[in-house]
Amino acid sequence: MIEQVADPLPQTGFAKVVLELEVNNHPGVMSHICNLFARRAFNMEGILCMPVAGGERSRIWLLVFEDQRLEQMIRQLEKLEDVLAVRRHGAEHEVFERLEDFFH
Repeated sequence: MIEQVADPLPQTGFAKVVLELEVNNHPGVMSHICNLFARRAFNMEGILCMPVAGGERSRIWLLVFEDQRLEQMIRQLEKLEDVLAVRRHGAEHEVFERLEDFFH
């Protein structure tokens, strides 16, 4: 018997979006990013972070719902001192697609 698992993300009427951030890698950077989202009551559905460039930088992928506040959130992220770049991808971005297998 194959067990069907419900989609872990509730249906809200908004599409999922993956934000890819390149950041300086040092203590406190993730906290600054998470606090920005928390202060604006903007939920992150998924977070993945890995060091790159020999550990000087990290790449952070955030899975979020695209609502009317997303563009403002991206502008706020870009203003953070340690955020070097923000790229936006559709929900089909493979980083979270591959991870879903580990959570089913």
